[in-house]
Amino acid sequence: MQSPPFDFDYLRSLVREHSAVVLEPYKDYLAALYLGKLAAQNGFESIAPFIDHLKNIPFGDLHLQTVEALMINETSFFRDRYPFTSLQSLVLPTLIQARSQQKTINIWCAACSTGQEPYSIAILIRQHFPELADWKIRLTASDFSKQALDRAKQGQYTNLEVNRGLPPTLRDRYFYPVGRAWQLRDEIRKMVEFQQLNLIQSWASLPKLDILFLRNVLIYFDIETKRSILDKVQQYLQPDGYLFLGGGETIFHVDSRFETIQNKTSLYHRIRGA
Repeated sequence: MQSPPFDFDYLRSLVREHSAVVLEPYKDYLAALYLGKLAAQNGFESIAPFIDHLKNIPFGDLHLQTVEALMINETSFFRDRYPFTSLQSLVLPTLIQARSQQKTINIWCAACSTGQEPYSIAILIRQHFPELADWKIRLTASDFSKQALDRAKQGQYTNLEVNRGLPPTLRDRYFYPVGRAWQLRDEIRKMVEFQQLNLIQSWASLPKLDILFLRNVLIYFDIETKRSILDKVQQYLQPDGYLFLGGGETIFHVDSRFETIQNKTSLYHRIRGA
């Protein structure tokens, strides 16, 4: 039986207003995929009457749950490899030398989804940089979605999730089996501070940043929102800090204040002239 038509334009407006994410008109399949369960939990037979209900009640938690459900939470451990190779071979060694007096490094993973990215950074630091044991390493991870953050804080992943990018040696060292899942050990889990944060709202809870992972995020925004976010990046990133974007993302025609630096093992962005 075919589902009745639903007002996807309303959902696009809802998501745009509260997250700045632009859902293309052809992505109505996202609603079909991800809203059915939420509609059923709230007593609706299909998403069409559920959306009609949203349109006729004051904005509240149900609307936020709907926006969260439509967010794309694609992530994996050590995703794309090159940012982590850069961290290990160049970025962290350089910052360790530059911050030797302060002994403080601030890292932020924005739009961290279910936590694999910040935990990958934490594992890399623990595995390769024992000299940072007495440093203050503030590793902040944020996401728009409370549901994703709740999973991230738990630090428990399925076999499929740990097998996507995580070498067995690291899995066995930093995780332990719980039934059919893998639980991250507290020594790594406690290295990450999670907070709910909407990128288009205030960043006041963040410190000045030495490293910013803003990967595979800007592609979901229009040009003006990208520029607004990069304005904040320029304010919060240390002059000698490092910005990592997704492998297919570019800001060359968006903000000339940043330059892209690429070599055999690294691809990152810095404030021009730093």
